[in-house]
Amino acid sequence: MSHSEAAHPHTNYVKIWGILVVLLIVSILGPELGHPVITLVTAFGIAFVKAYLVAMKFMHLDREPKFVMYFVATTLAFMALLFAGVAPDVMLHDGKNWDHSAAKQVVETGQALQGEGQGH
Repeated sequence: MSHSEAAHPHTNYVKIWGILVVLLIVSILGPELGHPVITLVTAFGIAFVKAYLVAMKFMHLDREPKFVMYFVATTLAFMALLFAGVAPDVMLHDGKNWDHSAAKQVVETGQALQGEGQGH
């Protein structure tokens, strides 16, 4: 056994895979209950847990030096900041000094088509 194998415990990949499969099944079945809170918990909560497991166990971030985790956390914080900064411009159809008429037209067309589909 080499020095690197002795320093790091062996990850049971089949066990992690089994946990991920169970979480996938729960995240699929959760919205079937029709309760909005359960749907949000299963959709986002389980997705967060699955992403954490993949990052820690399959990408081996749990074996990296601490500064790597700081880089990951900083990157996620900057990504959230970017989203918060551009979301008002991207997600709204009009603002104080601008109008996004093309987006309005696409949404109205989609709603009209959806309304026609419900009448059949």
